Amino acid sequence: MVFRSKHKYARISAQKVRPVADLVRGKFVDEALDILRYQPQRGARMLEKVIKTALANAMDPDQNPGQMINEQNLFISECCIDAGPMFKRVRPGGRGMSFMIKKRMSHIRVGIEEV
Repeated sequence: MVFRSKHKYARISAQKVRPVADLVRGKFVDEALDILRYQPQRGARMLEKVIKTALANAMDPDQNPGQMINEQNLFISECCIDAGPMFKRVRPGGRGMSFMIKKRMSHIRVGIEEV
């Protein structure tokens, strides 16, 4: 059974989080959390929180009644970073022109499964 968690409208560009997600995709959850703990990127903190939420969903007895899940057998089966909407702002430029500033958002989705 796949336990999912997502962080929608994260205020970080998707292209900044994708390299961090590539580090942990397919790894065991405890190993992935160890990797993310020592990464300096801000996206690593966000991804770490989403993985911890998915882990809490897996350990919740309401999610899977009657089943005991071992934390060491869980691995990250899916880790998707999608682009979200953008805040668009205008910055004045030279000679009466204006430039568009795009403040990008992303959607972070994580799914964990038992081996």
